[in-house]
Amino acid sequence: MRTLKLAKVPNDKASSMIPLLISNGIADPGAKISKGKGVRYVPIYDGRENDVTKMGLTVVNGQAFTRSAESPQNRIKERLAYLPDHVTNELPMRWEFVGDIVILKLQESAERYRKEIGEAYAGELNARTVCADVGAVSGELRKPNIEMIFGDNAESVRLENGIRYKFDVTKIMFASGNTDERNRMSHLDCKNEVVIDMFAGIGYFTLPIAKFTGPARVIACEKNPDSFYYLQENIHMNGVENIVTPILGDNRDLDIKGADRIIMGYVQRTSEFLRKAKEMIRPGGTIHYHDTFYVNEYQERLNSIFGETFGPNGYEIVNIREVKSFAPSVSHYVADVIVL
Repeated sequence: MRTLKLAKVPNDKASSMIPLLISNGIADPGAKISKGKGVRYVPIYDGRENDVTKMGLTVVNGQAFTRSAESPQNRIKERLAYLPDHVTNELPMRWEFVGDIVILKLQESAERYRKEIGEAYAGELNARTVCADVGAVSGELRKPNIEMIFGDNAESVRLENGIRYKFDVTKIMFASGNTDERNRMSHLDCKNEVVIDMFAGIGYFTLPIAKFTGPARVIACEKNPDSFYYLQENIHMNGVENIVTPILGDNRDLDIKGADRIIMGYVQRTSEFLRKAKEMIRPGGTIHYHDTFYVNEYQERLNSIFGETFGPNGYEIVNIREVKSFAPSVSHYVADVIVL
């Protein structure tokens, strides 16, 4: 703590004046902005008093506190203390890192201050790019509703369980909650198998299977052109070009028979594609079937779906795992099913 000159900024001018003080090199961004009755007290550098008064502000003496030992959450709130209280009270205190990109969930109250918020999070979290998650994943192609609010490049590489996943966070959904399932795929025994990934995305399951489980061939089908672009990039980045065959298009157009294993990493509409999986799988092969169900009926629903497609004696469910919670009373499950 040290004595410092403070610019006394009225609350109604804070959102315009404080960024101006900082951008002009007058205010000390490393010191804490404090609140008074109807004002913000902004620490300024020595010798800049005249610059402050020329802006129509008052200079007073006060105490400046270092912010380096504080949590990033507190530093962010203090850095944005000039914003209206209803905005700072709703600033996200949790975020997701994808490499050096930060993804936030912002409330509607923050809409007009997105630029300032993006700069603050980037500065305090040492991020190259900050993006705002402004809506749910939508459509058949599972596109995210994410927008850049700081920086100019939303492409990053995520390292997970020895696999590098490259993607653009504004174009591609990356389900961080599926980490355990991706790791489980890397420990399967797929030696000399032909594996089909019907919903390959950027290689979520294709890459760990190809790199670590010993298959003869992995056929990775993806319909979304953006995802397919990064699927190809990731195949090369992870050195599995000789194992993985990427195919751009609808998996229902595949002309393949006798697969040993099929990955159906989709949710909500997965059952619509099960008959195609039946065409491609050999007797004794395994289907890894993903879908969402109410938590009290997943077993019944899985038996209904597979019974309708394979008959009551045409399959055996050998394992069911909860991947993650999906919605209240609904979870994402994966079932390992042997075709008889």
